[in-house]
Amino acid sequence: MTTTYAVLSEALEKSYGEVRALRGLDLAVREGTVCGLLGPNGAGKTTAVRVFTTLTSPTGGRALVAGHDVVREPAAVRRAIGVTGQYASVDGDLTGRENLRLFARLAGLRGAAGRARADELLERFGLTEAAGRVAGTWSGGMRRRLDLAAGLITRPRVLFLDEPTTGLDPGARDHIWTAVRALAAEGTTVLLTTQYLEEADRLADDIVVVDSGRAAATGTPAGLKARIGAYAEVHVAARGAVAAAAGVLDQLTGGHPVLDEERLTVGVTVLDAGLTLPHIIRALDTAGVPVTDASLRPPTLDEVFLRLTRPAGNRDAERGDRGTDHEEYAA
Repeated sequence: MTTTYAVLSEALEKSYGEVRALRGLDLAVREGTVCGLLGPNGAGKTTAVRVFTTLTSPTGGRALVAGHDVVREPAAVRRAIGVTGQYASVDGDLTGRENLRLFARLAGLRGAAGRARADELLERFGLTEAAGRVAGTWSGGMRRRLDLAAGLITRPRVLFLDEPTTGLDPGARDHIWTAVRALAAEGTTVLLTTQYLEEADRLADDIVVVDSGRAAATGTPAGLKARIGAYAEVHVAARGAVAAAAGVLDQLTGGHPVLDEERLTVGVTVLDAGLTLPHIIRALDTAGVPVTDASLRPPTLDEVFLRLTRPAGNRDAERGDRGTDHEEYAA
């Protein structure tokens, strides 16, 4: 292992009795990047973050954060990280300013230094005007920004964000995205777990798809899309032409065309980069298939996600660990 990675795990295991939440998770997050950790509910994302942040101990394998072993050097890990969990940790009975000053004192920043850091973060996240109001009166988006600010009190080298925008409206979500991009630009490493595929596509330099406690796939958003190929969809003029179009596409691609006789469409994954839309249209025309429309596009990250993860029913039956991805962050 090497400290060129901000977060690194090797064959990481975590069990709760007979429940295996992590099954040999290998992960490598480059310093100064945003890594998106994607996976269905119960895949092990939050469990992995709890191990990386020393909130729970692994039962096998090992993990390094900021170059420190999470088991042998937990205090050093805690000094290097910031954490924002799935649920806001701010106190609704305190004002925004009081919340941040409290976090500053807990982090060892007292007196003028703590007050200055709190004011700096309130300004940075656009919360200065509301700073004197109790946080319980704030909107959900404002509380999430305050929670993120609290995680940055100590200027962490590595920031863990566990589903930070869950339940937020698009405007509030965009505020969080802007803040994350700014942090990455300043050199902070961000490990982001999310179920919003657009969020990962917009923010992440690299993506790790977690399924059943393992890394099912790793790469850049563009690289993962390229792995499953483009997607061709053909609209035909009559129901009787659907099967004929499927036969042509099957021969061209060797894939498994999906037929929709109600919509008069056939879709198929195209792995051959040399197969262009004109080639497809010519082949259909030669076969006498009447086509009204055709398209060839890159896959969406949603389609990548669905291709790389198994149905939830199969996953739960195999692992028997429903709900292990929703533990609260409590010291």
